[in-house]
Amino acid sequence: MHLLLSGIVGSVAYGLAGPGSDVDRIGVFAAPTVAFHGLRRPKESVVTTDPDVTLHEAGKYCGLALSGNPTATELMWLPDECYETRTGFGDRLIAIRSAFLSAPRVRAAYLGYATQQFRKLTTRDSDGSRSRRGARRAEPESSHTGGRRRSAKHARHLARLLHQGRVLYATGVLEIRLADPEWFRGFGERVAGGALDEAEALVVAAERDFDRIRSPLPERPDEETVERWLLDVRAAHLGRPQP
Repeated sequence: MHLLLSGIVGSVAYGLAGPGSDVDRIGVFAAPTVAFHGLRRPKESVVTTDPDVTLHEAGKYCGLALSGNPTATELMWLPDECYETRTGFGDRLIAIRSAFLSAPRVRAAYLGYATQQFRKLTTRDSDGSRSRRGARRAEPESSHTGGRRRSAKHARHLARLLHQGRVLYATGVLEIRLADPEWFRGFGERVAGGALDEAEALVVAAERDFDRIRSPLPERPDEETVERWLLDVRAAHLGRPQP
């Protein structure tokens, strides 16, 4: 495995980290090109939980980023201090980050992932807790501290995804470090306390914004530029794997 680019993502990068927050890392690596022609293809992803690290092979990473996957995309837009590994190929990946973007995929990905967070707030949990969608003041996900903490986290993710998606869709630039993290923390606490109507209103407002914004992003990503990078990675990492 040849690590090309890696960095700290998640709440630390957004400026939302608290005393108990995990430190999440993501990276891109190159497997030996010859390994793709053997009986067993190399792993596309390597994931560990202690510490929390997700590494994607270059081809898998390109597919995720071209689809608009928010977590994969943010690796190319991190503040400099969040990068832990930067190689020549990593720098080239950052330089072509706009080639991965397209208006339809950005809209679908960010709205889609935000909607998933909303569902987590409004569906019955494994402990039997529930909330009522559309209620003025809905029941919290759980009366327990852990359930409230999870709800606040889902709500923060929902608000952050909608904000980042709208900014990226409107400007072509992904904002990683949030300008007003306290607003997102406060939103998370209000929703965890039962204000699901506020979360639902935020989703509806975001959908309206995506409808009215004339995005500078193209209809399709620049796959030729991405493929040139990937082929150069393959050519530079031909080596025979160790027996």
